[in-house]
Amino acid sequence: MSDNKDDIKVSASESQDVASNEMLDAVISVNGHDYKLDNKNVDEAMEIALESKNIDLTPEQDRKLRKKIDLYLIPFFVLMYSVQYMDKITNSFASVMGLQASLGMSGSQYSWLGSAFYLGYLVFEFPASYLLQKFPVAKVTSCFILLWGVVVCLMPAANLVGFMFLRVVLGMLESSITPTMVILTTQWYKKEEHFLRTAIWLGACHTGAIVGYAFAYGLYIHGGNWSIASWKVVYIVIGLCNILLAVGFYFHIPDSPAGAWFLTPEEKLMAVERIRANNQGYGNKTFKKEQLKECLLDWKIWLMFAFGVLDEVPNGGLTNFTSILLKTDFKYSTKKSLLMNIPFSCVGFTSTVGIGCLYSFNIIRSRIWCSVLALCFAITGSCMLAFADSKNVGLGGLFIMQVSDIGFICVVSIFQSNVAGHTKKMVGNAMFLVAYCAGNVIGPQTFKSSESPDYHTAKGTIVGCYCGAIVILIILFFAYHLENKKRDKAREALGEKYVKIENIEFADLTDKQNPEFRYAL
Repeated sequence: MSDNKDDIKVSASESQDVASNEMLDAVISVNGHDYKLDNKNVDEAMEIALESKNIDLTPEQDRKLRKKIDLYLIPFFVLMYSVQYMDKITNSFASVMGLQASLGMSGSQYSWLGSAFYLGYLVFEFPASYLLQKFPVAKVTSCFILLWGVVVCLMPAANLVGFMFLRVVLGMLESSITPTMVILTTQWYKKEEHFLRTAIWLGACHTGAIVGYAFAYGLYIHGGNWSIASWKVVYIVIGLCNILLAVGFYFHIPDSPAGAWFLTPEEKLMAVERIRANNQGYGNKTFKKEQLKECLLDWKIWLMFAFGVLDEVPNGGLTNFTSILLKTDFKYSTKKSLLMNIPFSCVGFTSTVGIGCLYSFNIIRSRIWCSVLALCFAITGSCMLAFADSKNVGLGGLFIMQVSDIGFICVVSIFQSNVAGHTKKMVGNAMFLVAYCAGNVIGPQTFKSSESPDYHTAKGTIVGCYCGAIVILIILFFAYHLENKKRDKAREALGEKYVKIENIEFADLTDKQNPEFRYAL
């Protein structure tokens, strides 16, 4: 072990031939810890990386391959996230279509209906993440999608207790979707590409909302043409869409670039080369206890956990109560309440992708500062909603708040880019999503039925949560910035003594273990 804790040293055997079982021996991190490695420890991309090491990927080849990957994956990612988000918000538009009266809800029961989904999500997040690590990602996810489609179809047949139970089960099954997308985005894209792609597929929540509310509006105005309540038709149709999506996901989405049906053998090698600078590969099916320990002791992970709670309390409340606010606080009719959600979602999607483009095209060179900017708008909008006397000003604030999703997108992309080591990434992401669930469970509870239609407590809570979230993002930025500078100085101090091991990028090292790792800002 190095006497100087800040030295960067690496050691390796003379050969790195997978077939001969001679691989990277050990890595000494910036903290001076000696990490022993063997064939079982490395990333699944290592074998392909050894084959691709003689490939010189030109900028033109890189652009051509990126466009092909985008063409085959991004439209399906957008479709998948749109449809699954419609599952989540069915309560919102069903609430003004007769759901509460049909199920005999009273008092805070509707608030708990919104929280039930996230209770299931919270309980099953770690098991879902473990299954995604141990088994083929796309195949496991397609099974989850199929099952939650069936659950959504069953909801119209349930009484209140059964409906509540099915919402919990739905949350358990949908807990797999964001970890899946984190894995797939990490596998296919460079660090600098993560933020925009994540903004696109997470922004697809808004496209799902646009389609969902338009569909619900159509059902509502033609409600007399159905033999069952129109809100029940919503669940049946959306459930069937998910079942069809599961079949498409199974056959279209590969488990990793190595098994991509739409890439040539040469393009599969190039796909590994283009993500080499990420210092991450395709994943590792071995659950590593040392990475679990590192994750639990990493204060930046816990900071993102706190962000997850604060950022999602407003989301949990508004996802379930926006339609009710429009109807009770702003005095819109049921028809207008459904229709008003469409321009809200248009603003959300446009702002989300637009801010993603600001980063992607280097107009703002930090994804974290992009998110700070977005949350400043969200704070302004929430203050307008909470404190303005004019209903029109409050409504304007509700529109402005739609930009707030960028904060969540930023932290999801941070897990893609800045948390390395497959076990650490999966556990850390699961922790963040547990916090996401906790926030979404708390959110609906801040809307007290006794405070209807003004909901002062909920509106004040939203302002406070956004303020706390923005402070956390600023702390994260400086933490990553200072760590990068520390590692750069340590490397420069070594001078000619510095050695970089070939293919260390695919050794499944964590961001703390790998001295070559640099954090994206």
